[in-house]
Amino acid sequence: MSGGTATTGVTRAEYCVVACAEAWRHAGEVLASPMGIVPTIGARLARLTFAPDLLLTDGEALLIGDVPAVGERADVVEGWLPYRQHLALVATGRRHVMMGAAQIDRHGNQNISCVGDWSRPTRQLLGVRGAPVNTLNNPTSYWVPRHSRRVFVERVDMVCGAGFDRAAEAGPSATRFHDVREVISDLGVFDFATPDRTMRLRALHPGVTAEQVAQATSFALTVPDEVPRTREPTAAELRLIREVIDPKGARDREVPA
Repeated sequence: MSGGTATTGVTRAEYCVVACAEAWRHAGEVLASPMGIVPTIGARLARLTFAPDLLLTDGEALLIGDVPAVGERADVVEGWLPYRQHLALVATGRRHVMMGAAQIDRHGNQNISCVGDWSRPTRQLLGVRGAPVNTLNNPTSYWVPRHSRRVFVERVDMVCGAGFDRAAEAGPSATRFHDVREVISDLGVFDFATPDRTMRLRALHPGVTAEQVAQATSFALTVPDEVPRTREPTAAELRLIREVIDPKGARDREVPA
């Protein structure tokens, strides 16, 4: 099983940025909705390199025409994106959202609502929010900055984003546009390209082993005999990450070196 050490000078956060950016490769003219610092940097990196048609927002209601640094306002505004129009993009599949997950299971069911029994939770989180609509209508991926057995669980305490088993149980109306693509964590990249649509280890970030991933996961992953590494960022991508998109190093606060 592949593992090994990271290339000198490239941080784990930067590998995560590249992995997130790759989620929007070949996306075309769709709205990228990244949630989290690293996915935001990744979407902006994709826009500046191999996905120039990607639509980005300021995080509120404006479509932006340039790519500002994280935390800075855009200088170019392409249009207004009111909430009703945002929902229209969701319902027609013209959006690829990368959400967070307080819990996620082998089938891709995601929880961002509560920990513990729903009637008396031990922790109250964000609530269901738009997770069900996202997973049943437009491409959905997940970002987990701290891979652990508390997040990658055998069974989520509440289903917010629908996984492959729940969508199948609901029938064709749920599976027609259901498309959970990837889970990216600070340890690697995962997908559901298995016969039973359960989670598979697709790539390891340099410096991480498959054994480390297994120890940090509460369920059995599908692990190929040879697991590739997350690709190296190019020199041009590193310059964009470090000097243009995230010069203040916010990425290292989300994924410490």
